[in-house]
Amino acid sequence: MKKVLKWGLIVIASLVVIIIAAILIIPRVVDVQKYKPELEKKVAQAFGRPFSIGDDLRLSVFPWAGISFSDLHLGNVKEFEEKDFVRIKSFEARIKLLPLLSKDIQVKKFILNEPRMVLVKNKDGRVNWELPQKTTKPKKDEKVPAGKISETGLPISALWVGNFSIKNGEVLWIDHAAGIRKQVSDINLTLQEVSLDRPVELKFSAVVDKQPLSIQGSVGPVRKGFQEGSVSMDLSLTVLNQLTLRFKGALENLAVFPGIELDLEVAEFSPRKMVAALGRTFPMATADPNAFDRMTLNAHIKANSKKVSVSNGILGLDESRLNFSMKASDFSKPAVKFDLNLNQINLDRYLPPTSDKKSSVQQQDQETKSQKIEMSKESATGPTKKADYTPLRRLILDGQLKIGTLIANKARIQDVILKIHAKNGIFNLDPLKLNMYQGNVSGKATLNVTKDIPESNIRLNVRKVEAGPLLRDVLEKDIFEGVMQANVTLAMAGTDPALIKKTLNGHGELLFNDGAIKGIDLVGMVQNVQAAFGLAEKSDQKSRTDFAELKAPFTITNGVINTPQTSLKSPLLRVIAKGTADLVRETLDFRVEPKVVGTIKGQGDETQRSGIMVPVLITGNFSSPKFRPDLKSVAKQQLQEVLESEKAQKIFEKEELKQLQEITKGLLKGLLGQ
Repeated sequence: MKKVLKWGLIVIASLVVIIIAAILIIPRVVDVQKYKPELEKKVAQAFGRPFSIGDDLRLSVFPWAGISFSDLHLGNVKEFEEKDFVRIKSFEARIKLLPLLSKDIQVKKFILNEPRMVLVKNKDGRVNWELPQKTTKPKKDEKVPAGKISETGLPISALWVGNFSIKNGEVLWIDHAAGIRKQVSDINLTLQEVSLDRPVELKFSAVVDKQPLSIQGSVGPVRKGFQEGSVSMDLSLTVLNQLTLRFKGALENLAVFPGIELDLEVAEFSPRKMVAALGRTFPMATADPNAFDRMTLNAHIKANSKKVSVSNGILGLDESRLNFSMKASDFSKPAVKFDLNLNQINLDRYLPPTSDKKSSVQQQDQETKSQKIEMSKESATGPTKKADYTPLRRLILDGQLKIGTLIANKARIQDVILKIHAKNGIFNLDPLKLNMYQGNVSGKATLNVTKDIPESNIRLNVRKVEAGPLLRDVLEKDIFEGVMQANVTLAMAGTDPALIKKTLNGHGELLFNDGAIKGIDLVGMVQNVQAAFGLAEKSDQKSRTDFAELKAPFTITNGVINTPQTSLKSPLLRVIAKGTADLVRETLDFRVEPKVVGTIKGQGDETQRSGIMVPVLITGNFSSPKFRPDLKSVAKQQLQEVLESEKAQKIFEKEELKQLQEITKGLLKGLLGQ
């Protein structure tokens, strides 16, 4: 759009210069045809390039000063291959002379037919629209008097144009250095009954790279705008016959401190269809192919060179609706305030699509290969450029975000409230609140970008969240139940996931009440080692371990999670788990020690009970953990108990080998659960 306006201004400015030159030169001659060669010579000298005009050049002086011609050619300088810089098929203009004495400009018609301009940039960077530089120097101590602005605020007292039109214009942009060729064709502009004292109706249309563009509406009155400080405008912009924007408001303080205040309205359109109309692929691959199908926007905007504000903003995206407001000032060190209120959004629709064809192991292998390729590229081209956080360090931010319903990674979250404050490179998120799965989460976080590597920390408190529905939504697996409570404190550095894992530190405690672990029968592991670990025939009954309380205190040191004593209490079982989970290597190393107890008490029962200890070792990686009994530990434990028994002592004393053999068989049977 900026290029279109730029080219349009260049076209108009060039035409005005040509016309003024013609008006100044032609009245000096009487026989226009006789002096046409001289006229062409003078214009060519003035512009430093070839100039020619058709034989039907006509001039009238009174009462209307008029000029008409056809087949005008203003060529390029020698360094450019393109023949013409400007070409005009025909032109006609008529202006009244006597009113000019009182600064009253009356133009009956100004009609430009099929103008064409070719803007060229050569490979050496030179452009074809630059005029020859004048070598004359101003006299010393010469002062240019400042022009006066009349009481109307304009250098003229009145203006009237009956018919101003540009028909079938064309602008061609050629950049030989970049190999770019852009075209704006079918340019049509019509202004009817132009005046300083009433709104001017405007109609503009063009085709930009074979795509239609149109603007229509009204601007003014201009005189009132200069007197009272604002010029009204009501314009509609239509692009590709799909996107329509309406700007209704005013240009303010044009003579002193320009600004703008307007209502922006973007009618409903489809971003996907618009990109398709441009013949391009949508820039974002989304999990939902129907995402970004509908969008609308309404806002009130007020801005000048020092500040901007947006109020009553409403952004519609598919089924989501965002109400927003924003203020920004001091752009060198921006101070920004905002308030965002989103009714609902399903973020999963807008994320990249996932593929179920590859296993997690294959994905890990591919990620590893990708990392090696990136490392080889980095070693060949040098280290990647560090992120520049200077703009964030200058930013002063004060805002709030509210979300009614949020779906992220299939988790359903409600009533999100987030307040953010930032100054001198430190961003504080406080408070952070949300409700989810019959419970709530609260906390706060900090992001520090005062250094080259960002540092962040977060504190979260989780209260009464149903873990079963949460895991079923996120993982699509029914593996756990329980009411979750947690206190977590984390600190990390960097923005790359690998660096975050390596620098992750923190501590906390997870507590689950009245739940169950599905897919694992810890009681069965104790009672029958063969069945629990796949050594016996499988049962149709689904494995599960009910519990009254599961408590997991933990610490994290450089990406390694350590739990010193995770405990599970159920009616028939007590479990103590110790071990580590390495987030960097994605490996597990845990030892679970269950004990059968003769009680149905659970939560809060600290009484030590007698029973058979059957430790379980959990190893492997996150995607495929492995469970196996620690048989060596079990054998050692039971053998120790047998050797210390009174019966064993008697056997060794009497050397009754037969009885020793029977006890040994009993030991093996107990070990194998038979």
